[in-house]
Amino acid sequence: MTRFPFPVPFGWYQLAWSDELAAGDVWPLYYFGRDLVLWRDAEGAAHLQDALCPHLGGHLGHGGHVEGCELQCPFHGWKFDAEGRNSEIPYSDKVNRKARLTTYPVIERNGLLMAWYHPFGAEPSWEIPEIPEFNDPDAFSPMVRRTVEIPAAWQEIAENQVDAAHFRYVHNTDQVPEVTLYETDGPLARMRSIQRFPTPRGVVDGRIDVDTYGPGFGVIRFSGIVDTVLMGCNVPVTSDECELRFSFTVRKLDHDAATSTVGDAFVEEVTRQVIEDIPIWKYKGHITKPALADNDGPYLKFRKWASQFYAEGVHLDRAVYPPRRPSKPRPEPEGTRKLTASSRLKHEDVIRADMMSG
Repeated sequence: MTRFPFPVPFGWYQLAWSDELAAGDVWPLYYFGRDLVLWRDAEGAAHLQDALCPHLGGHLGHGGHVEGCELQCPFHGWKFDAEGRNSEIPYSDKVNRKARLTTYPVIERNGLLMAWYHPFGAEPSWEIPEIPEFNDPDAFSPMVRRTVEIPAAWQEIAENQVDAAHFRYVHNTDQVPEVTLYETDGPLARMRSIQRFPTPRGVVDGRIDVDTYGPGFGVIRFSGIVDTVLMGCNVPVTSDECELRFSFTVRKLDHDAATSTVGDAFVEEVTRQVIEDIPIWKYKGHITKPALADNDGPYLKFRKWASQFYAEGVHLDRAVYPPRRPSKPRPEPEGTRKLTASSRLKHEDVIRADMMSG
């Protein structure tokens, strides 16, 4: 039995950053609850296919290798082309036309390598746009990357987008975003919010604007202190667990050192907040009909939008979907819970300095 009522949603998902996969590379992957193989042919095109050879089940990602524009199985040497067709059996004069690998559409855009997943093999029904900031090296910094494993379903993670209140109680921030707009249009969801950032010189007015293209790709633009753009890619490993991949870029300041210092601090703070969310996601239950406050975020509107991506449908047969097993989390050190995010950074610096001096 799965922990959540949701199957893996269909959509575009990031498999890697483009420059990670060289010509001739073969990677074993496990996403969407499936064994997969990612490979790049001699002409530079990337391919994603089901990994188990239809002959006798050899895993093409473990020991398989590229020959030209074909992938060869390590078990008996059968070859498959980019469309998944059996193109050669080295010890036979014939190919097996019934032996076919499921093949997934792949694109490379914004420095990301992405694949389309649909449980019934339907073709892509929307596109991933080019993001100008990630294609403008003169005005924006080189990409900074982070990957975080999350023990929760996509929808549980994405619901944070419309949850402003948790910033104060999970992340202990002094200011929380004020959502001014949440609207959906097919696979696209837009959220606009005002964010006031505390700084040593006082509070700075800023914004957090989010454009989400289906369950696997979102663009978050932070403005106010320094213009920062984040591509957030959520990749389902199974219906109950995901990987989050973050790609950041920062508008260049007058000096490279200043860009790096401000950008790195921002990246680390966003990453820190995601890590702080993990215990919530790990141990929370899914409430089918949540008892909301009058000024909670647009949860129900978000859930209606999210429901369109489940090709198998969602069958809600329980009021509460609890965690799989009881948990006994270790209590936090005395006093750290009351610190704000900015104060906690200083607190941890003091702890590290004490340890080094000791």
